Amino acid sequence: MKHDTTKNNTQIFVLPAQVPLLSRAGWAVFLFALLVVGVLAPVLNLLVPEGHVLHLSDYAVGLIGKIMCYAICALAIDLIWGYSGILSLGHGLFFALGGYVMGMYLMRQIGVDGNYKSELPDFMVFLDWKELPWHWSLSDSFAATLLLVVLVPGFVAFVFGYFAFRSQIKGVYFSIITQALTFAALLLFFRNETGFGGNNGFTDFKRILDLPIATTSMRMTLFVLTGTILLAFYVGARWLVRSKFGRILQAIRDAESRVTFCGYNPLPYKLTIWTISAVMCGIAGALYVPQVGIINPSEMSTANSIEMAIWAAVGGRATLIGPIVGAFIVNGAKSWLTVAFPEFWLYVLGAMFIVVTLYMPAGVVGLVRKGLAKFGKGGAA
Repeated sequence: MKHDTTKNNTQIFVLPAQVPLLSRAGWAVFLFALLVVGVLAPVLNLLVPEGHVLHLSDYAVGLIGKIMCYAICALAIDLIWGYSGILSLGHGLFFALGGYVMGMYLMRQIGVDGNYKSELPDFMVFLDWKELPWHWSLSDSFAATLLLVVLVPGFVAFVFGYFAFRSQIKGVYFSIITQALTFAALLLFFRNETGFGGNNGFTDFKRILDLPIATTSMRMTLFVLTGTILLAFYVGARWLVRSKFGRILQAIRDAESRVTFCGYNPLPYKLTIWTISAVMCGIAGALYVPQVGIINPSEMSTANSIEMAIWAAVGGRATLIGPIVGAFIVNGAKSWLTVAFPEFWLYVLGAMFIVVTLYMPAGVVGLVRKGLAKFGKGGAA
């Protein structure tokens, strides 16, 4: 912080210049990514013939769209783990809640085109239900669905986070409790009487906004929407962590007791970022379901929540771009290895996490930055 002294010995302090949200190179990369998602991918998928070497197949569109949903979750984990020091092993719950809210709407969109030709979803007819349960009352409204995609995960996260942070539960104890919460929800959603389809969940979707969901154009629309939201979340996250709110979060991560001593109450800061992170996962889940075509309680499994943390660790915590890269690396490798070497995939995932933890604590992005810094010093010399 610079200062100047006038004749009256009065010091004038000049605050440091505000760091731009993105550098020129950063904005260039961002705009390039936006063009790839919004222009290049649709052209390669819709206009380039299938036999052409540049054609982007429907399978690739679906796979990349799914991974972009995972990348949103990884970004959400980075906000709480990388910048706030809160490791959650239960964010699969919020992902699944957003997915179930969207799945309920998609089930209502089936109408009488189901196997039983009833206004009720097929699983309810099979279980001899006569009417929709109360929590399905708004499921036929797309506007209400969009609102509930945000409110349901946000509400659950807020209530849980308030009592957990108010009780000053931290570290591994907090991680275990988030795991227990997710497992309890998993058991609840497995039960047929809850009205969520039991272990089969929701599937066989046919329409969204009264438009066929399985067409190439709809698949590409969901792809573009997912990519755009991912980029928007990335920019929003960069703004958040560079703000005063973000700096206090990082101070809480590094020394919570000192922040408290300085007069700040950590509770509202931790609770806010925790709820924002949960909402991001809920939105990711809502985008995931129409692209994959199914949602069931397995999305709440402990393994799924742990994988989210692995994506962030592999890419690089507290970098924002790192978890996105990690989600693409891990899930891209998973898609290939589960076909080529299905019996070894879990061993590869475990080995990847161990190697990153022991030898690459800053993740892939941290390793690249370190290499570029050394290269720059070598070039300067």
